[in-house]
Amino acid sequence: MRQARHATQLYEAFLEGVVLLVVIWLYTKKPRPTMAASGLFLFGYGVARVLVEFVREPDEQLGYILLGWVTMGQLLSVPMALAGVALFWLAHRGAASEPAAPPSAAAQPKKAR
Repeated sequence: MRQARHATQLYEAFLEGVVLLVVIWLYTKKPRPTMAASGLFLFGYGVARVLVEFVREPDEQLGYILLGWVTMGQLLSVPMALAGVALFWLAHRGAASEPAAPPSAAAQPKKAR
C-alpha cells in the first residue's frame, strides 16, 4: 500500500509565492534602504524552504543528512536565510548613519520653454 504524501509544490507556491510577495510588497510600499528588500526576500525564501522541507520526502540517494531529520534542502537554505539577515542588517545599519536626503534642485532637469 502506498503512503500518502504532502503536496509540497503547493506549499512552496503559497509560502514562497503568495506570502513572500505580500510581505515584500507591504515592506516596499514605504521608502526603505538599499538592499533591505533583497535581504528580506532571501530571509523569507530561506525560512519558507526550511519549513517546507519538514514535510517533503528527502532525496532518495541522500536521505537525512544530520541528526536524523535535517535534509540537504534545509542545510542549503539556512545559509541563504542568514545571508538575508546580514543584508537586511547591513542595509539598515548604513541607513541609520546616512539619512536620506531629498534630491537637489540641480539634479532635476529643467523644463523647456
